[in-house]
Amino acid sequence: MESIRIYASSSFNQHSTQVIQLPASKSISNRALILNALSKVQGEIHNLAECDDTDVLNEALHSNGKDFNIGAAGTAMRFLTAYLAGKPGEWSITGSERMKQRPIGILVEALNQIGAEISYLEKQGFPPLKINGKELEGGEIHLNGGVSSQFISALLMIAPTTKKGITLHLEGEIISRPYIEMTLQMMEEYGVMATWNGNTIQIAPQTYRTTHYTVESDWSASSYWYEIAALSQTNVRFSLPHLYEKSLQGDSMVRKIFEPLGVSTQFSNEGVVICQTKNAVSHFEYDFSCQPDLAQTIVVTCCCLGITFHFTGLQTLKIKETDRIEALKNECKKLGFILKEKGTGTLLWDGEKVASETHPQIATYKDHRMAMAFAPSALRFNDITIEDPAVVSKSYPKYWEDLWSSEIFTE
Repeated sequence: MESIRIYASSSFNQHSTQVIQLPASKSISNRALILNALSKVQGEIHNLAECDDTDVLNEALHSNGKDFNIGAAGTAMRFLTAYLAGKPGEWSITGSERMKQRPIGILVEALNQIGAEISYLEKQGFPPLKINGKELEGGEIHLNGGVSSQFISALLMIAPTTKKGITLHLEGEIISRPYIEMTLQMMEEYGVMATWNGNTIQIAPQTYRTTHYTVESDWSASSYWYEIAALSQTNVRFSLPHLYEKSLQGDSMVRKIFEPLGVSTQFSNEGVVICQTKNAVSHFEYDFSCQPDLAQTIVVTCCCLGITFHFTGLQTLKIKETDRIEALKNECKKLGFILKEKGTGTLLWDGEKVASETHPQIATYKDHRMAMAFAPSALRFNDITIEDPAVVSKSYPKYWEDLWSSEIFTE
């Protein structure tokens, strides 16, 4: 399907509570796959995410092949690179054309420092890679704390399997801290202990134990339903099972972020219920350093509600599936909003507007979060077209199915 046209439905029963079965967490699933693979005897993983990123990583880890193409799966590229560096054999790993533009030199250099043999098959600093896998020495690594948390998590997960372990010194401001904390907490559940003092994380040589792991639902995916609740003209209520207040996921902060945007959250033993409060602010400021994947959802929500904003901590958005800063500026302009980039990692909207397009057609840039963040804007613009809607398969394959079954939208 090349595009999908979305309208706000006029027949929605505003007094009902819609139950939305969210996908399992991709971030937790992908870490569980690596940790399980590093265990001498593998356990069972329950409620594994069903999406492109997890599928391709799972397939690679259970393959007898030597050459891997992980498509657009950034997590799989980073995690597999570190995993294969410590697995005896000769390997190669490549991806989509966009993946070949996403830098990986920082991770490769760090791995080579601790004994890996990784070289570039095409452009220096970028995939595809050739890997001569072997037991790694380990040792001291110095990294800028502002690099992708996936680089850091990849190194941490293989640390206990190296001869000396790894002492990782993170220099400067640490971004995406919750994802690093998630990795360390999951490693502990698999029997490996780490110490984190100041900006130094130390992991001694240890053995992962066999663990049967259950993956929780995805807080990142819940953000689109928070957005729908915020933008709805009626008092919608959504029940989102298997989301927990004490979550490993940094994106569980979505419940706090949406409070000033007019959405409340109630916890129960089953999950959460969210509903609109109509108590939204007129201006919003937030640092997304710890939740960069929520940025697109919040930007579109604020624009559609007429809430001016000043957002920081967005530096990693430029090296995601697309340059998400430019993508947001381009597509929000189609809706009539002029966003401005002020310095590295900063995006703001001061209320400047132009005439919106009559039938906005939103480009997704092969980015799942662009499709899912912009679709709810149909509640305020009524007629929205989303190009390449199949991109949602990367993290939330049933997104459109859930949208239609909610009866809030129609094609």
